[in-house]
Amino acid sequence: MRQQKAHYCFRQEAGTDVHKLYIYDDVSEYGTFDWWTWEYTESETSAEFFRKALAEIPDNATIELHINSYGGSVKEGIAIYNQLKQKKCKEIVAYVDGFAYSIASIILQAADRRIMGLGTSLLIHNMWMQVAGNANELRKAADDLDVLMESNRQIYMERVNITEDELIEMLDSETYLTPEQAIEKGFADEVAKAEKPPQDMTQQLQEQLVQMRREMMAQKAFREEMKEFCRARQKKKNADDEDDVDDEDTDSEDDTDTDTDTDTDTDDDADDGEDTDDSDDNEDTDDNDDEDDEKKKSTKQHKLAALIGQAAAQYLKER
Repeated sequence: MRQQKAHYCFRQEAGTDVHKLYIYDDVSEYGTFDWWTWEYTESETSAEFFRKALAEIPDNATIELHINSYGGSVKEGIAIYNQLKQKKCKEIVAYVDGFAYSIASIILQAADRRIMGLGTSLLIHNMWMQVAGNANELRKAADDLDVLMESNRQIYMERVNITEDELIEMLDSETYLTPEQAIEKGFADEVAKAEKPPQDMTQQLQEQLVQMRREMMAQKAFREEMKEFCRARQKKKNADDEDDVDDEDTDSEDDTDTDTDTDTDTDDDADDGEDTDDSDDNEDTDDNDDEDDEKKKSTKQHKLAALIGQAAAQYLKER
């Protein structure tokens, strides 16, 4: 007997609670016809086959539904949709791996997350049937289709973000949708993007080395800018001090001339025998010089710290 091709696959991913379902053919109640037995084989895309598969999946599992189908039987597809909606599980994630056309686009709407792969597409249209009969039977068939489509549209309307009139127009026009268009109108949630392969250790180390070099260069540039800033501020400070000293010397010379003229007579009348305590004056002068040196040293340190702080603030502001 010829081995039948499997159109539907159900398997659990090893070591996880993810159960994968695949619909990679037309949705159909019947399988292929076996000429040896003169019977139809069991369809692997029927609602009954789906019922058996879902019964084996525990309630705490995640279901991944992969779709690549032109569609098929509306009756079977609606039943599969409702089985998925009623299934108690952690999450249902549907992936469009190729086509999700006709009733397959309805089954897609049962998932909590609807993901379309790159290059995939989706097709929606009005259902159709084959019918034979008299005029009354043909008219009734058309009316029946209108009722069926009104019920069918409600499945789309639960998820899409367009009006029902817009949906009817799209169904009448047999509309194909790209992943981006499907997401825009609410028929899907996201586009699956290929994952980048992990970088090898050598490349990671090279990138880290380049980053470290950039940081070192930035620190070196910061130090040079701080030094240059301090030099410029110190140079400006020295120039200001020299200007102040020149002004003080000019004032001192004027005071000295005036004092010399005024005190001449007083010095002549002074008693030559009167002594002054020169040694005490020298000791006081030495003590005052030491205190002045300490104050100048402390002042210089404070100025240097202030210059460094200003340079740092200026550097951060420029960056």
